[in-house]
Amino acid sequence: MTKILITGANGQLGNEFRKLSINHSDWEFTFTDVDNLDITNFSALESLCNQNQFNYIVNCAAYTAVDKAENDLELATKLNRDAVKNLATVAAQIDAVLIHVSTDYVFNGMACTPYTEDLSVSPTSAYGRTKAQGEEEALKYNKSLVIRTAWLYSTFGNNFVKTMLRLGSDRPEISVVFDQIGTPTYAEDLASAILSIIQNTNTNGAKPGIYHFSNEGVCSWYDFAWEIQNFAQTRCIVKPIESKDYPTPAKRPAFSVFNKSKIKSTFNIDIPYWKTSLYKCLNSLINSN
Repeated sequence: MTKILITGANGQLGNEFRKLSINHSDWEFTFTDVDNLDITNFSALESLCNQNQFNYIVNCAAYTAVDKAENDLELATKLNRDAVKNLATVAAQIDAVLIHVSTDYVFNGMACTPYTEDLSVSPTSAYGRTKAQGEEEALKYNKSLVIRTAWLYSTFGNNFVKTMLRLGSDRPEISVVFDQIGTPTYAEDLASAILSIIQNTNTNGAKPGIYHFSNEGVCSWYDFAWEIQNFAQTRCIVKPIESKDYPTPAKRPAFSVFNKSKIKSTFNIDIPYWKTSLYKCLNSLINSN
């Protein structure tokens, strides 16, 4: 039986794994979060993994408060770098495949063509730097896959889609930046892709390295917000503004578009268009209210 450990299971991505796990009754999932497993505690992590002898460790845990990380570097480093080192060390001990989720923030956002996996990282924020350090730790182990993603949203947790729905029902107008370009990523699609990678690995063996995943297509945060309000049929007007008019402690990448050829060809994965997935998520959110 394939045994899979999911860390950070109470977050957006982790909850999507919980939902999709029912489709894999022949696999055994163990879902953990900080309340029952602190992955910065090496001995606790080692004990759990030695007891269960997992075939896969999927790390969805991270310090993701991008702005807070600027002044909370110690904790961000502990979660985004040191915990990943722990996971890689333990994965090596039990010969498990480590799948570690990373971010577009490892790049400086100054590109004008989609990022490929072989480009050098150059983070401009504390969050991005700690995530880049985590990637380094993961890749020291020869059975690690690092999957970078961007603009993640879900029916679970707090995210841009839920915020826009709430603001759209509360306010006559909102202002959203139009000069940051990327691709929204539905966490359900990312979880599904990772499960496909596990299935592929069971058959063909591990194919370690860095991979990029987001939904297909490109938009700005303004376009993203506009599409949400339009679908929800709110009366809220979305106004485009420049990033300089919405200053934040951490610098956001202006360009976060991924080239996804590698993950699609390596694992034979079909990726939905961003609007298709957004509508699916919005239908779930709106119909559940």
